[in-house]
Amino acid sequence: MRKYELMTIFPAEEEKYNAGLATLRSTLSEYGVEIEKEESFGDRDLCYEVKKQKRGRFLLLIIKANPAKVVELNRQFKLNPELLKCMFVKIDE
Repeated sequence: MRKYELMTIFPAEEEKYNAGLATLRSTLSEYGVEIEKEESFGDRDLCYEVKKQKRGRFLLLIIKANPAKVVELNRQFKLNPELLKCMFVKIDE
């Protein structure tokens, strides 16, 4: 298992954020991903509209995941309507 940073952007509305976060956590646990750290960056203006949203709530997760499953996780997250954007970055140890 490797360490990754997972940066996510959710809609700023509380209901959509909570629904998206619940879906994100259930998907991560379904794929056997271990969440080491969670850090919220709060609501921020986006540089451009994403899915008709001008503001987003940023959340950074430090996770341990199997590299083969990261590609599938990325595909699953793109299908999630409550998640505006996400990006995986491998952490070198």
